Amino acid sequence: MLPPACPDTFPADAAELEDEGPEVAEAERREAVVDAASHGLRLDKLLVGLAGEFSRSHLQSLIEQGCVQLDGKPATTASRKVQLGQRVQVELRPTPQSQAFRAERLALDIVFEDAHLMVVRKPAGLVVHPAAGHWSGTLLNGLLAHHPGAAGLPRAGIVHRLDKDTSGLMVVGKTLEAVTALVRAIAAREVRREYAALVHGEILQPARLASIDAPIGRDPQSRVRMAVVASGKPARTDVSLVATGQGCSAVRCRLHTGRTHQIRVHLASRGFPLVADAVYGGRPALGLQRQALHAARLGLLHPVTAAPLSFEAEPPEDFAAAWEQVAGTRDLM
Repeated sequence: MLPPACPDTFPADAAELEDEGPEVAEAERREAVVDAASHGLRLDKLLVGLAGEFSRSHLQSLIEQGCVQLDGKPATTASRKVQLGQRVQVELRPTPQSQAFRAERLALDIVFEDAHLMVVRKPAGLVVHPAAGHWSGTLLNGLLAHHPGAAGLPRAGIVHRLDKDTSGLMVVGKTLEAVTALVRAIAAREVRREYAALVHGEILQPARLASIDAPIGRDPQSRVRMAVVASGKPARTDVSLVATGQGCSAVRCRLHTGRTHQIRVHLASRGFPLVADAVYGGRPALGLQRQALHAARLGLLHPVTAAPLSFEAEPPEDFAAAWEQVAGTRDLM
Protein backbone atom coordinates (compact mmCIF):
# COMPACT_ATOMS: atom_id res chain seq x y z
CA MET A 1 0.00 0.00 0.00
CA LEU A 2 1.04 3.61 -0.49
CA PRO A 3 2.26 5.60 2.52
CA PRO A 4 -0.41 7.70 4.30
CA ALA A 5 -1.02 11.23 3.05
CA CYS A 6 -0.28 12.80 6.43
CA PRO A 7 2.04 10.94 8.83
CA ASP A 8 0.72 10.81 12.38
CA THR A 9 4.13 10.93 14.03
CA PHE A 10 7.54 12.45 13.49
CA PRO A 11 10.90 11.56 15.06
CA ALA A 12 11.08 12.81 18.63
CA ASP A 13 14.37 14.57 18.01
CA ALA A 14 13.88 17.76 15.98
CA ALA A 15 17.60 17.95 15.27
CA GLU A 16 17.36 14.57 13.58
CA LEU A 17 14.78 16.00 11.22
CA GLU A 18 17.02 18.94 10.39
CA ASP A 19 20.02 16.71 9.68
CA GLU A 20 18.21 14.18 7.52
CA GLY A 21 15.77 16.49 5.75
CA PRO A 22 12.15 15.61 4.89
CA GLU A 23 11.20 11.99 4.59
CA VAL A 24 10.53 10.99 0.99
CA ALA A 25 7.76 8.50 0.32
CA GLU A 26 8.69 5.69 -2.03
CA ALA A 27 6.71 5.06 -5.19
CA GLU A 28 4.69 1.85 -5.54
CA ARG A 29 4.59 -0.13 -8.77
CA ARG A 30 1.49 -1.93 -9.98
CA GLU A 31 0.75 -3.89 -13.11
CA ALA A 32 -2.13 -5.68 -14.80
CA VAL A 33 -3.03 -7.41 -18.06
CA VAL A 34 -5.86 -5.86 -20.11
CA ASP A 35 -8.84 -8.23 -20.08
CA ALA A 36 -11.79 -8.38 -22.44
CA ALA A 37 -13.88 -6.03 -20.30
CA SER A 38 -11.15 -3.35 -20.44
CA HIS A 39 -10.33 -3.68 -24.15
CA GLY A 40 -10.68 -0.31 -25.89
CA LEU A 41 -10.67 1.79 -22.70
CA ARG A 42 -8.69 5.00 -22.47
CA LEU A 43 -5.42 4.47 -20.65
CA ASP A 44 -6.27 6.97 -17.90
CA LYS A 45 -9.65 5.34 -17.29
CA LEU A 46 -7.98 1.93 -17.00
CA LEU A 47 -5.61 3.36 -14.37
CA VAL A 48 -8.54 4.66 -12.34
CA GLY A 49 -9.62 1.06 -11.96
CA LEU A 50 -6.10 -0.03 -11.11
CA ALA A 51 -5.34 2.77 -8.62
CA GLY A 52 -8.66 4.23 -7.56
CA GLU A 53 -7.25 5.98 -4.49
CA PHE A 54 -5.70 8.58 -6.83
CA SER A 55 -7.56 11.26 -8.75
CA ARG A 56 -7.82 10.91 -12.51
CA SER A 57 -5.92 14.16 -12.98
CA HIS A 58 -3.00 12.84 -10.92
CA LEU A 59 -2.96 9.60 -12.90
CA GLN A 60 -2.94 11.64 -16.11
CA SER A 61 0.08 13.55 -14.80
CA LEU A 62 1.85 10.25 -14.14
CA ILE A 63 1.20 9.24 -17.74
CA GLU A 64 2.68 12.52 -18.96
CA GLN A 65 5.74 12.01 -16.71
CA GLY A 66 6.49 8.65 -18.33
CA CYS A 67 5.50 6.60 -15.30
CA VAL A 68 3.24 4.27 -17.31
CA GLN A 69 4.30 1.53 -19.73
CA LEU A 70 2.40 -0.69 -22.14
CA ASP A 71 4.20 -3.93 -22.92
CA GLY A 72 7.41 -2.43 -21.58
CA LYS A 73 7.27 0.78 -23.64
CA PRO A 74 6.42 4.25 -22.27
CA ALA A 75 2.83 5.37 -22.90
CA THR A 76 2.51 9.15 -22.52
CA THR A 77 -0.94 9.80 -23.98
CA ALA A 78 -3.87 9.57 -21.55
CA SER A 79 -6.44 9.08 -24.33
CA ARG A 80 -4.61 6.11 -25.86
CA LYS A 81 -6.86 3.03 -26.13
CA VAL A 82 -5.56 -0.15 -24.53
CA GLN A 83 -5.79 -3.53 -26.25
CA LEU A 84 -6.68 -7.01 -25.02
CA GLY A 85 -3.65 -8.81 -23.59
CA GLN A 86 -1.44 -5.73 -23.16
CA ARG A 87 0.54 -5.56 -19.93
CA VAL A 88 0.15 -2.24 -18.12
CA GLN A 89 2.76 -1.13 -15.61
CA VAL A 90 2.49 2.08 -13.55
CA GLU A 91 4.81 3.74 -11.05
CA LEU A 92 2.49 5.33 -8.50
CA ARG A 93 4.30 8.38 -7.23
CA PRO A 94 2.72 10.22 -4.28
CA THR A 95 0.75 13.38 -4.95
CA PRO A 96 2.26 16.75 -4.01
CA GLN A 97 -0.49 17.06 -1.38
CA SER A 98 0.64 13.86 0.33
CA GLN A 99 4.11 15.37 0.72
CA ALA A 100 2.88 18.70 2.07
CA PHE A 101 2.85 18.07 5.82
CA ARG A 102 6.50 17.10 6.05
CA ALA A 103 9.23 18.55 8.22
CA GLU A 104 11.72 20.66 6.25
CA ARG A 105 14.72 22.49 7.53
CA LEU A 106 14.11 26.24 7.11
CA ALA A 107 15.98 29.19 8.57
CA LEU A 108 13.19 30.65 10.72
CA ASP A 109 13.67 34.23 11.92
CA ILE A 110 12.50 33.79 15.53
CA VAL A 111 11.88 36.99 17.49
CA PHE A 112 10.66 35.32 20.71
CA GLU A 113 10.18 31.75 21.89
CA ASP A 114 9.28 29.92 25.07
CA ALA A 115 7.64 26.57 25.84
CA HIS A 116 4.19 27.82 24.80
CA LEU A 117 4.55 30.07 21.77
CA MET A 118 6.90 31.67 19.32
CA VAL A 119 6.88 34.90 17.36
CA VAL A 120 8.51 34.79 13.95
CA ARG A 121 9.42 37.44 11.40
CA LYS A 122 8.17 36.15 8.05
CA PRO A 123 10.09 37.30 4.99
CA ALA A 124 8.28 38.36 1.84
CA GLY A 125 7.98 35.42 -0.53
CA LEU A 126 7.50 32.74 2.12
CA VAL A 127 4.18 30.88 1.92
CA VAL A 128 2.64 30.21 5.33
CA HIS A 129 0.63 27.04 4.68
CA PRO A 130 0.86 24.39 1.92
CA ALA A 131 -1.57 24.91 -0.95
CA ALA A 132 -1.80 24.38 -4.68
CA GLY A 133 1.47 25.40 -6.27
CA HIS A 134 3.28 25.52 -2.92
CA TRP A 135 3.29 22.04 -1.42
CA SER A 136 6.69 22.42 0.24
CA GLY A 137 9.04 25.06 1.60
CA THR A 138 6.31 26.75 3.64
CA LEU A 139 6.40 28.13 7.17
CA LEU A 140 4.38 25.10 8.29
CA ASN A 141 7.06 22.75 6.94
CA GLY A 142 9.69 24.71 8.85
CA LEU A 143 7.69 24.58 12.09
CA LEU A 144 7.40 20.80 11.84
CA ALA A 145 11.19 20.58 11.74
CA HIS A 146 11.73 23.21 14.43
CA HIS A 147 9.92 21.46 17.28
CA PRO A 148 8.40 17.96 17.46
CA GLY A 149 5.20 19.10 19.18
CA ALA A 150 4.10 20.91 16.03
CA ALA A 151 3.15 17.59 14.42
CA GLY A 152 0.34 17.13 16.94
CA LEU A 153 -1.16 20.61 16.56
CA PRO A 154 -3.72 21.95 14.07
CA ARG A 155 -1.77 23.56 11.20
CA ALA A 156 1.44 23.02 13.23
CA GLY A 157 0.34 25.80 15.59
CA ILE A 158 -0.35 28.49 12.99
CA VAL A 159 -3.25 30.65 14.25
CA HIS A 160 -3.23 33.44 11.64
CA ARG A 161 -1.60 34.02 8.29
CA LEU A 162 0.19 36.58 6.19
CA ASP A 163 -0.01 36.59 2.40
CA LYS A 164 3.02 35.22 0.57
CA ASP A 165 4.39 38.65 -0.38
CA THR A 166 3.60 40.32 2.96
CA SER A 167 6.46 40.50 5.43
CA GLY A 168 6.42 40.82 9.19
CA LEU A 169 5.35 39.36 12.52
CA MET A 170 3.33 36.23 13.20
CA VAL A 171 2.55 34.44 16.46
CA VAL A 172 2.52 30.62 16.52
CA GLY A 173 1.31 28.33 19.31
CA LYS A 174 3.55 25.46 20.48
CA THR A 175 1.02 23.60 22.65
CA LEU A 176 -2.66 22.84 22.21
CA GLU A 177 -3.45 25.01 25.24
CA ALA A 178 -1.63 27.96 23.70
CA VAL A 179 -3.14 27.44 20.22
CA THR A 180 -6.67 27.34 21.66
CA ALA A 181 -6.09 30.47 23.74
CA LEU A 182 -4.53 32.38 20.83
CA VAL A 183 -7.37 31.49 18.46
CA ARG A 184 -9.90 32.73 21.03
CA ALA A 185 -7.92 35.92 21.66
CA ILE A 186 -7.77 36.72 17.95
CA ALA A 187 -11.50 36.05 17.57
CA ALA A 188 -12.18 38.33 20.54
CA ARG A 189 -9.98 41.03 18.94
CA GLU A 190 -7.59 40.96 21.87
CA VAL A 191 -4.48 40.59 19.71
CA ARG A 192 -3.24 43.90 18.35
CA ARG A 193 -1.91 43.65 14.78
CA GLU A 194 -0.56 46.79 13.12
CA TYR A 195 0.75 47.10 9.58
CA ALA A 196 2.60 49.64 7.49
CA ALA A 197 1.47 50.04 3.88
CA LEU A 198 2.24 52.15 0.82
CA VAL A 199 -0.64 52.96 -1.51
CA HIS A 200 -1.03 54.62 -4.88
CA GLY A 201 -2.49 58.14 -4.68
CA GLU A 202 -2.01 61.01 -2.26
CA ILE A 203 -4.67 60.82 0.44
CA LEU A 204 -6.16 64.30 0.87
CA GLN A 205 -9.03 63.37 3.19
CA PRO A 206 -7.61 61.05 5.87
CA ALA A 207 -10.87 61.06 7.83
CA ARG A 208 -12.54 59.22 4.95
CA LEU A 209 -10.27 56.26 5.60
CA ALA A 210 -10.02 56.47 9.40
CA SER A 211 -12.16 53.37 9.87
CA ILE A 212 -13.16 51.14 6.98
CA ASP A 213 -16.00 48.89 8.11
CA ALA A 214 -17.08 46.88 5.07
CA PRO A 215 -17.86 43.15 4.65
CA ILE A 216 -15.46 41.03 2.61
CA GLY A 217 -16.23 37.94 0.56
CA ARG A 218 -15.18 36.18 -2.61
CA ASP A 219 -15.23 38.46 -5.65
CA PRO A 220 -18.14 37.24 -7.81
CA GLN A 221 -16.15 38.12 -10.93
CA SER A 222 -12.89 36.36 -10.00
CA ARG A 223 -12.16 33.38 -7.77
CA VAL A 224 -8.62 34.59 -7.06
CA ARG A 225 -9.77 37.89 -5.56
CA MET A 226 -11.74 39.03 -2.56
CA ALA A 227 -14.01 42.06 -2.62
CA VAL A 228 -16.30 44.24 -0.54
CA VAL A 229 -19.64 42.49 -0.97
CA ALA A 230 -22.89 42.77 0.97
CA SER A 231 -22.95 39.01 1.61
CA GLY A 232 -19.38 38.96 2.96
CA LYS A 233 -18.15 38.58 6.52
CA PRO A 234 -17.80 41.66 8.74
CA ALA A 235 -14.39 43.33 8.40
CA ARG A 236 -12.93 46.46 9.97
CA THR A 237 -9.60 48.17 9.33
CA ASP A 238 -8.46 51.40 11.01
CA VAL A 239 -6.20 53.51 8.79
CA SER A 240 -4.03 56.49 9.75
CA LEU A 241 -2.09 58.66 7.31
CA VAL A 242 1.65 59.07 7.91
CA ALA A 243 2.79 61.04 4.84
CA THR A 244 2.21 61.63 1.15
CA GLY A 245 4.71 62.05 -1.67
CA GLN A 246 5.87 60.65 -5.00
CA GLY A 247 2.21 60.20 -5.94
CA CYS A 248 1.78 57.73 -3.08
CA SER A 249 0.80 57.66 0.59
CA ALA A 250 2.33 55.93 3.60
CA VAL A 251 -0.30 54.62 6.03
CA ARG A 252 -0.57 52.54 9.16
CA CYS A 253 -3.36 49.99 9.44
CA ARG A 254 -4.78 48.21 12.45
CA LEU A 255 -6.78 45.02 11.92
CA HIS A 256 -9.87 44.40 14.03
CA THR A 257 -10.77 41.31 12.00
CA GLY A 258 -8.65 38.98 9.90
CA ARG A 259 -10.37 38.37 6.59
CA THR A 260 -8.42 37.13 3.58
CA HIS A 261 -6.58 40.04 1.89
CA GLN A 262 -8.42 42.44 4.24
CA ILE A 263 -6.10 45.47 4.12
CA ARG A 264 -5.52 45.04 0.39
CA VAL A 265 -9.24 44.84 -0.34
CA HIS A 266 -10.31 47.67 1.97
CA LEU A 267 -7.76 50.17 0.67
CA ALA A 268 -8.37 49.25 -2.97
CA SER A 269 -12.14 49.64 -2.44
CA ARG A 270 -11.50 53.27 -1.44
CA GLY A 271 -9.40 53.92 -4.55
CA PHE A 272 -5.97 53.45 -2.95
CA PRO A 273 -4.56 50.05 -3.97
CA LEU A 274 -1.29 48.92 -2.44
CA VAL A 275 1.82 49.72 -4.44
CA ALA A 276 2.77 46.73 -6.65
CA ASP A 277 -0.37 44.76 -5.71
CA ALA A 278 -1.37 43.69 -9.23
CA VAL A 279 -4.31 41.59 -7.99
CA TYR A 280 -6.10 44.68 -6.68
CA GLY A 281 -5.02 47.33 -9.16
CA GLY A 282 -1.56 48.26 -7.94
CA ARG A 283 1.55 48.56 -10.07
CA PRO A 284 5.30 48.54 -9.37
CA ALA A 285 6.55 51.84 -7.95
CA LEU A 286 9.12 53.23 -5.51
CA GLY A 287 11.39 50.33 -6.42
CA LEU A 288 8.89 47.74 -5.12
CA GLN A 289 7.94 44.73 -7.19
CA ARG A 290 5.73 43.06 -4.53
CA GLN A 291 2.77 44.33 -2.56
CA ALA A 292 3.77 47.09 -0.13
CA LEU A 293 2.55 45.60 3.14
CA HIS A 294 4.51 44.83 6.31
CA ALA A 295 3.21 43.48 9.64
CA ALA A 296 5.19 45.86 11.82
CA ARG A 297 3.78 45.48 15.33
CA LEU A 298 2.19 42.69 17.34
CA GLY A 299 0.75 42.94 20.85
CA LEU A 300 -0.94 40.26 22.96
CA LEU A 301 -1.26 38.72 26.39
CA HIS A 302 0.70 35.52 26.85
CA PRO A 303 -1.82 32.68 26.43
CA VAL A 304 -0.62 30.89 29.59
CA THR A 305 0.94 33.47 31.93
CA ALA A 306 -1.18 36.46 30.79
CA ALA A 307 1.98 38.59 30.73
CA PRO A 308 1.77 41.43 28.18
CA LEU A 309 3.92 40.88 25.09
CA SER A 310 4.78 43.47 22.46
CA PHE A 311 6.98 43.14 19.39
CA GLU A 312 8.10 45.33 16.50
CA ALA A 313 9.79 44.22 13.29
CA GLU A 314 11.98 46.31 11.05
CA PRO A 315 10.88 46.07 7.40
CA PRO A 316 12.90 44.39 4.65
CA GLU A 317 15.24 46.64 2.68
CA ASP A 318 12.94 47.03 -0.34
CA PHE A 319 10.04 48.21 1.81
CA ALA A 320 12.21 50.45 4.00
CA ALA A 321 13.69 52.21 0.97
CA ALA A 322 10.25 52.75 -0.56
CA TRP A 323 8.80 54.03 2.73
CA GLU A 324 11.65 56.52 3.09
CA GLN A 325 10.88 58.00 -0.33
CA VAL A 326 7.36 58.87 0.82
CA ALA A 327 7.74 59.48 4.56
CA GLY A 328 11.29 60.89 4.65
CA THR A 329 12.28 58.33 7.31
CA ARG A 330 12.58 54.58 7.73
CA ASP A 331 10.75 54.69 11.03
CA LEU A 332 7.41 52.97 10.42
CA MET A 333 5.62 53.33 13.74
